[in-house]
Amino acid sequence: MSDAQSQPPVTPDNDPQPVEDRVNNRSQKPTSDAFKQFMGSNWAPAQTPLVMPDASSPFAAQRRKALSAQFEGERLVIPAGPLKVRSNDTDYRFRAHSAFAHLTGLGVDHEPDAVLVLEPVDPGTGDHGTDHEATLYFRPMAGRDSEEFYSNARTGEFWIGSRPTLGEMQSRTGLRTADLSELEVAVTKNAGAVEIGGVRIRLLRGSDLDVEALVDTSRINTGVDLEASDALDAVLAEFLSELRLVKDGWEVQELRGSVAATIAGFEDIVKVLPAARGHARGERIVEGAFFSRARLEGNDLGYDTIAAAGNNATVLHWIRNNGEVRDGELILVDAGVEADSLYTADITRTLPVSGTFTEVQRRIYQAVLDAADAAFAAVKPGLRFRDVHATAMQVLADRLHEWGLLPVSVEEALSPDGQQHRRWMPHGTSHHLGLDVHDCAQAKREFYLDAEIVPGMVFTIEPGLYFKAEDLAVPQEYRGIGVRIEDDIYVTDEGAENLSAALPRTPEAVEAWMARLLG
Repeated sequence: MSDAQSQPPVTPDNDPQPVEDRVNNRSQKPTSDAFKQFMGSNWAPAQTPLVMPDASSPFAAQRRKALSAQFEGERLVIPAGPLKVRSNDTDYRFRAHSAFAHLTGLGVDHEPDAVLVLEPVDPGTGDHGTDHEATLYFRPMAGRDSEEFYSNARTGEFWIGSRPTLGEMQSRTGLRTADLSELEVAVTKNAGAVEIGGVRIRLLRGSDLDVEALVDTSRINTGVDLEASDALDAVLAEFLSELRLVKDGWEVQELRGSVAATIAGFEDIVKVLPAARGHARGERIVEGAFFSRARLEGNDLGYDTIAAAGNNATVLHWIRNNGEVRDGELILVDAGVEADSLYTADITRTLPVSGTFTEVQRRIYQAVLDAADAAFAAVKPGLRFRDVHATAMQVLADRLHEWGLLPVSVEEALSPDGQQHRRWMPHGTSHHLGLDVHDCAQAKREFYLDAEIVPGMVFTIEPGLYFKAEDLAVPQEYRGIGVRIEDDIYVTDEGAENLSAALPRTPEAVEAWMARLLG
């Protein structure tokens, strides 16, 4: 037997290469001292640009002030979140947690693993007269004489480009800044049960597992009840969600920009419809056209684009987008551009692929449009949020009854014990919009669905009708048609403004718009 044959097989237990290093087997990274010395020398000094405060900075300070007032005497920990692995050693593009973005004013930037900590101080002695001092902990750019500069594919400037310094980030945000290496002490010092003089920690959970482990370990070590702490953390998450229910002036301007870019994206969609028609994956052509606009004018998509042609339009969250786009059918496109600030639009239009609605398509489209218009006309401060949906449902139930589709009266269908009309309109008519496409989702019902509408709220109005090809409860001519019309609404002192009104909505305007774009 040869020596090679006599050797035991290599296993994780006897392989000298650590498992965590094997992901880099494709990289033939030099490790000689000569290489390290050469790589750390002869670099031009880093530029120190003049950094002005972000336009969001004073607005973010006011949001932190409201947060401080709610949780006097408590340490508040708000992580941005880490990079997320897409596959093996490749990451998704980083996007900070929306609560972190809201409280710092930071949108697109290199701040994975960053954490905002609000440290309690004597009442009124904190930032801007608040009860807390806020510090942003993050990993600043490593020096070009460090190994991280060229060897770390996740954080090194050689791999991902430059990152801000502590000073630059402080100038931008108006926040104190500190190196991420100081986070553990900042989070855990003096922590413990309040009744024995410790500082209570509240953590925004669901963003960074490492920070959660740090906080939970501290709680265990100091005898703090974990179950009770989870409940307190949930209250923080609720408040941070509710804090975003009313938008400030800067947020509204960002949303206007997102809407404008989204409208441009819909124009791009119309222009590629000739190429999409008849293609085996025509929906992907539509999807791709919008994505190009999102990357050109914004950070990314606010959510995966729905490009649903024909019967696919009756699938509410159709994002496979692998279907054909056929003449004579409709294509429902639900899409939004996320700005660099991370605020997103959310608009839906249903377009005739051939450029002209058929009689049945127009009938269904007009019913949905009438429901949307009625809901918009009802919006004003003082109206309950849930009543927007009720207004739209009244119109749709009336129309379904006129067409002979409801098996009961309109009144019975609209009653809590009925709801038969929801077979063809199963989703809600409105949701709040902002940093998340479904913004403020963790807010309590009393502040969301059951709340009165107030100036500064931004939400969608998006009724629809969906008649599936296999739905035997409707005549053949209705089957395979899905229509949704969605606009973004800003509540004013007097009523409401349709932020997306520049995108054609009536069937006549849609046809004329498409004809103009297609020449």
